[in-house]
Amino acid sequence: MLEDNYTDVIAKAMRGLGLSPTMVARRANLLDQELWSFEQGEFSEDVARRVARVLQLKPDALAYFPQYEPKQSNLTGVKRLALPFGDGQVNAWLIRTDDAVILFDTGESPISCAASLDSIRSPKPDHLFITHAHGDHVGGIPSMVARGSALHGCQIKNALEMNPGDAVSCGSLTVRAHDLSGHATPALGYQIDGLSKPVLVSGDALFAGSIGGCSSPENYRKALRNLDRVLVCLPDGTVILPGHGPATTLGEERANNPFIS
Repeated sequence: MLEDNYTDVIAKAMRGLGLSPTMVARRANLLDQELWSFEQGEFSEDVARRVARVLQLKPDALAYFPQYEPKQSNLTGVKRLALPFGDGQVNAWLIRTDDAVILFDTGESPISCAASLDSIRSPKPDHLFITHAHGDHVGGIPSMVARGSALHGCQIKNALEMNPGDAVSCGSLTVRAHDLSGHATPALGYQIDGLSKPVLVSGDALFAGSIGGCSSPENYRKALRNLDRVLVCLPDGTVILPGHGPATTLGEERANNPFIS
């Protein structure tokens, strides 16, 4: 199941562009009631296309959104830890090879990530990489550091500092940091080379079908600009491991994510 539905997508775009529902309705040649019904879950492809043009989203992608579900990407050595977060879930991602065990993010709870690793009898992660400092991604850091994992991140307390462009060798894998600030600042995405396919751990910068919400139009522009700069260099087959929701591929997001060109 996707992290966001289409109403979340349009709400994030409206906030990011600083547009009120009345402004969107007028520019889309809709009655206020028509837009209100659409926002409340009464989906219409025609309304979706009109609204998408106003919100600078891809019309075909928004019109198709209720049917979109990325194909399962079963990449050997990659395990999703779907950890509790309020009424939903937040992801940590475990990557295991013959010569490395790496963890990305730790969930909100002090114990849920460690307990999840124990339940699958995972070895201790050699390295722990944090995408950003929001509470639902950093709560389990102390328990993982106590197990001896080396902590990496940008402006994360007690972490080995990583900045965009920095890389860490983890056995046969290389983990390279990219600037994905916008939803949070700073925020890093991690490109992993050495698996059978390229991988990008995107944190909350990119979800299947959506992006993380931004607190201001300035941060929204920053988020889209950074995503475009990072993604343009990656092939369609790149596996995306987001902070919430299922894994996807860059090719699927280019076709079906309303925010991604």
